[in-house]
Amino acid sequence: MKYRKLGKTGLDVSVLSFGASSLGSVFRETNEEEAIRTVHSALDAGINYIDVSPYYGMTKAETVLGKAIKELPRDQFLLSTKAGRYGVDNFDFSESRIISSLEESLQRLNTDYVDFMFLHDIEFVSPEHAAQGIPALQKLKEQGKIRHYGISGLPLQLFEKWLPHTEVDVILSYCHYSLNDTSLLGLLPLIEQHNVGLVSASPLSMGLLGTRGTPDWHPASGELKAACLRAAEHCAAQGTDIAKLAMQFAVANEQIPTMLVSTANPENIRRNAAWIEEPIDEQLLKEVLELLAPVADESWISGLPEYNEKISGGGQRSATS
Repeated sequence: MKYRKLGKTGLDVSVLSFGASSLGSVFRETNEEEAIRTVHSALDAGINYIDVSPYYGMTKAETVLGKAIKELPRDQFLLSTKAGRYGVDNFDFSESRIISSLEESLQRLNTDYVDFMFLHDIEFVSPEHAAQGIPALQKLKEQGKIRHYGISGLPLQLFEKWLPHTEVDVILSYCHYSLNDTSLLGLLPLIEQHNVGLVSASPLSMGLLGTRGTPDWHPASGELKAACLRAAEHCAAQGTDIAKLAMQFAVANEQIPTMLVSTANPENIRRNAAWIEEPIDEQLLKEVLELLAPVADESWISGLPEYNEKISGGGQRSATS
């Protein structure tokens, strides 16, 4: 496993990191014992960063993760959680709620601090509302309950508007660095200018890149879903899982410190970790990128219009981010 520096935090993060949303049964009903073994398998594979949120499974993901890490040395891994989003339409970024949210998360996670804390999906509320959470994060950092803090969301325009005037240590972006969408690259100069740590997530674009077909809830357009399915089927015809190519592609860029991937299956996480150690099939990559070229960088609307001015696609965002 390779490791990279995460911005001004100075911390070394594994290029592949573990997203614990699957532990909350947000994609399928999961077995708790198997989920716990998945966390342990991730750490055994060299992954040293785990991300979660009280929103995932309505606190289930945090509860299961807390059981998985309870007996592990806390200095073996980096841990992040989020605050501010608690349901599909339930948001509260007030200072008091952010502080109480962390206390609740720490209890579920069986730890007394987290390494990173994000304000979760801030594109759904006014900037004034979301900004109420920043002083809370600063206080929690001063108290040592969090080591670093940041913001998360889908629209890249969100970060373009926030980073120039808001001091954060890290940001979490998803679905913008994958085989079908590399628009995150356009944000890198701003990220580097402010020396902000970057966590990227969802190399499979929330299930777009797979032969099973995209889930009905996925907000992508029909054209994007069809193109991704064609690319996945092309890989399958060559005897390769597109997930392998996607994982290898996602971690290859040295400017993107880490890529979060979520699963509740121990074999899946072991396979993902093994895949990224293998050389990428450059010819297959070229063919897949050509198939995806007509829909390259296509995204979907998420949150307030002011953060989606550059999005031409439609649809509402999934509740699993």
